[in-house]
Amino acid sequence: MSAQARKHQRVARILGHEIRAGALRSGSRLPGEHSLTERFAVSRTTVREALRELAEEGLISTHPGIGSFVTFDGAPLDNRHGWTQSLTEQGTGLTTALLRLEVVQDAELGGRLNLPTTAFLAVDRLRSLPDGTPVSLERSRVPCHPGLEDVPAGGLVDDSLTATLAAAGLVVASGEQAATAVPLEEEDARLLGRAPGVSFLRVRRIGRLPTGDPVEHVVSLLDPAHFELRTRFGEPDAP
Repeated sequence: MSAQARKHQRVARILGHEIRAGALRSGSRLPGEHSLTERFAVSRTTVREALRELAEEGLISTHPGIGSFVTFDGAPLDNRHGWTQSLTEQGTGLTTALLRLEVVQDAELGGRLNLPTTAFLAVDRLRSLPDGTPVSLERSRVPCHPGLEDVPAGGLVDDSLTATLAAAGLVVASGEQAATAVPLEEEDARLLGRAPGVSFLRVRRIGRLPTGDPVEHVVSLLDPAHFELRTRFGEPDAP
């Protein structure tokens, strides 16, 4: 175990004990990252890892000072765990059709993400309402880490890209996304069952490992009648 891992586990253990013992009451606010780094004499990275561990244990919920998130019919979708899982947990009843699962070469994307590889696992999915109406088209590109090149032959773990990445030791810890309204191009319109030129919400998202390295690049076309992008702001780190 690395010294960094031991440090964040120590911080998480102490804070977790204080929360369970009632020293930090439910609804109270944890000290900010700066205060915690001074208290424990550790880096901000160590503090963030400790807070992430506490959040995974259900002891706290963390909210970025400023952040954006996609909603489906008003319910937030957690990108870190994958939209498929998030939608399923909310009982939306959307079905997912896998349109593409193969390794592709994309030198332009590799250069844009500053990666040493041009090989990507391509995963294209179409999501539809129970009545069969398509509401989103998602194209994911994952840099081909060792083991992922075999995915097209073996299929996704539990039909989930998130589970497949996790099985390869790849977990999205952070990321960024941007959204804009675009007219549907002819091929996208055909897949979505709409007329070319109809306006959809296009979300570009990059998921990153704890090291900051890109692990997933996703371009999603979302029906604005069901999906929207919201922004949250405020103080972080409330238990």
